[in-house]
Amino acid sequence: MRAMILEKVGTALRESEVVKPAPGAGQVLVRVLACAVCRTDLHVVDGELPNPKLPLIPGHEIVGEIVECGTQAGHLRVGTRVGIPWLGWTCGRCEYCKTNRENLCDEARFTGYTIDGGYAEFTVADAAFCFPLDDSYNEVEAAPLLCAGLIGYRSLVMAGSVQETAHLGIYGFGGAAHIITQVAVHEGRQVYAFTRPGKRSDQEFALSMGATWAGGSDELPPHALDAAIIFAPVGPLVVSALRAVRKGCRVICGGIHMTDIPSFPYSLLWGERSIHSVANLTRADATSFLSLAPKVPVRTETESFWMSNANEALARLRGGRIHGAAVLVPNW
Repeated sequence: MRAMILEKVGTALRESEVVKPAPGAGQVLVRVLACAVCRTDLHVVDGELPNPKLPLIPGHEIVGEIVECGTQAGHLRVGTRVGIPWLGWTCGRCEYCKTNRENLCDEARFTGYTIDGGYAEFTVADAAFCFPLDDSYNEVEAAPLLCAGLIGYRSLVMAGSVQETAHLGIYGFGGAAHIITQVAVHEGRQVYAFTRPGKRSDQEFALSMGATWAGGSDELPPHALDAAIIFAPVGPLVVSALRAVRKGCRVICGGIHMTDIPSFPYSLLWGERSIHSVANLTRADATSFLSLAPKVPVRTETESFWMSNANEALARLRGGRIHGAAVLVPNW
């Protein structure tokens, strides 16, 4: 089969012919129909996340059709269309797994990082971590829901209830932000979107998704925030968000990697403000969000690229030149 391979971090992916995988016990073989390009893919390719499996097929926002089931594949059947997210396997035995915190499992494996992912014709996945998708989304539309949507949703839940966080700030308006803004507005929240200073196109995009206000990350919003979510991997935004939230409120860091947070006066944290990170996702997150998305309904803004042009999609994402989410579709 054809696949895009990362052989060494910091280098471009190489289109290669590789052996088609076979599903083992508890696994399914999936023909990839679409795979969204996530900022985490950039962190893997650029070497900002340690110890990736090498050589590696990246990609963890996968939509595909099951073409073969291994033994013990549970309820899944050949022909079922599924989504495959970042969290690809957990041990099920550790303290975290036994207390509904499988996202923190020390032995967890991750799609497109420690497990080969979706920049390929086919991929193998653990059946327990595959999720049937609503028919209202086509393959390209559904792909960004598998990470941008899921991590965004976990971040939103961590920010607090609607009653606690009626005024929500979102820093960095890309794949996750445009999805979660729609959910937040659907729930009755006011969303204040922060973009790179002067980037009017992103601010207009945020307003079109339902944001109440949009401005630069160097500005304060017209209303004090009840919570803020940071999706851009930029450490100084933590300080900006602390300045914008009220006492007793949270700043949520929604990415797996962030540049260093600069020092800041304790007065910005005082007043029982807090900073929280979001780590990975749970299967419960996936079930909840994928059920909610078509009810909103969440609309994903996408730009499609041929799978063989994955390097172009990554470069455009790296340069902040993607409107919404980039999605790779097979051309082999």
